[in-house]
Amino acid sequence: MQKTNTPTLAGYVVTAVLAGLLTGCGMLTAQQGGGEKQPVAKEKQAVELANSADSAEPASTGDGGDSETGGQAGAPAEQGTVIAGREVKTGGADLTVEITGLKRQGRLSTLTFTVTNKGDTRWEMSSNMGDTPAGLGLTVAGISLVDPVNGKRYTVARTGTPPTKAKCLCSDYDVWTEPGEVLPLHATFAAPPPDVTKINVDLKVLGVFTDVPIS
Repeated sequence: MQKTNTPTLAGYVVTAVLAGLLTGCGMLTAQQGGGEKQPVAKEKQAVELANSADSAEPASTGDGGDSETGGQAGAPAEQGTVIAGREVKTGGADLTVEITGLKRQGRLSTLTFTVTNKGDTRWEMSSNMGDTPAGLGLTVAGISLVDPVNGKRYTVARTGTPPTKAKCLCSDYDVWTEPGEVLPLHATFAAPPPDVTKINVDLKVLGVFTDVPIS
């Protein structure tokens, strides 16, 4: 399981993306991806991330799968104050889910959240938060932001070509979450328009959190 909390790397990615935009490296478009353990060259990654960042789609529901690939680019923003949370029971496990931040960073937005196994049964996460058609099973690539007012769904930013050379700008995780374990997770999306101050966060098997504030 990959757990990083280096805010300076996230800042670097955002700076690189904006630099690519200013030098005419491409328009932002929706893109699908897969999983790989190591990022591509930094220059190529910055351009591809810019091309995938504006991945807003018409709102719709999705489901998970059972791929075992992971290892994603980027680093989470720091975990902050809890802005939304609930108790969740899934797969026989008792979990506490807390959203600790949804912050704009230029043309991107970063979601941070934690999942705590509060019970005495380990949780088999499998690929319940992943995007298996894109080869991103053991990641949170399947979660999304949903703007119900404008009817748009923002998918996790990703780069590369599926299914073997793509990655998401998000966390990966292990299949099992043990009792007492706390998972800090993150995902980066295109930023919604400035007039959107609250949005729904769809965490798939963990449920939908409505009216989450964007800072």
